[in-house]
Amino acid sequence: MISKGARVLIVEARYYQDLADQLAAGAMAVLDEHEIATVRIAVPGAFEIPAVIHMAMRGGGGAAYDGFIALGCVLRGETDHYDHICREVSRALMDLATLNCVPLGFGVLTCATYEQARVRAAVDGKNKGAEAARACLRMMELKAAMPSVLT
Repeated sequence: MISKGARVLIVEARYYQDLADQLAAGAMAVLDEHEIATVRIAVPGAFEIPAVIHMAMRGGGGAAYDGFIALGCVLRGETDHYDHICREVSRALMDLATLNCVPLGFGVLTCATYEQARVRAAVDGKNKGAEAARACLRMMELKAAMPSVLT
């Protein structure tokens, strides 16, 4: 059960603004349905997402949030830049979640083409923003239940 007054920080990469809008709309619909208070922060690209979540956690703001959602998109290009960004963003977000025991919904698309990303981001498509929000909420529930699960 998620406590009343729960808050989630959404950090969204705005490099592909139309995709970011769809991801955020999907996530917000789920969070609104559960009456979760949200704060949204825009960053230039996916690379900046982990740093902002870490800033929120370390700057005292982390205690103000019960969960975090990372939204963005990385598209394959002509160089290996894609591989580095995907790997490092994913690793940094996993480290933040596991080392700090925080619920984190992963909604960073890593696609070969814009069309693949558009279908995955679209609210009337695969709706990966909503999926990330549901994952965050489930992890918030598990974290809240953890003491009773262990006894």
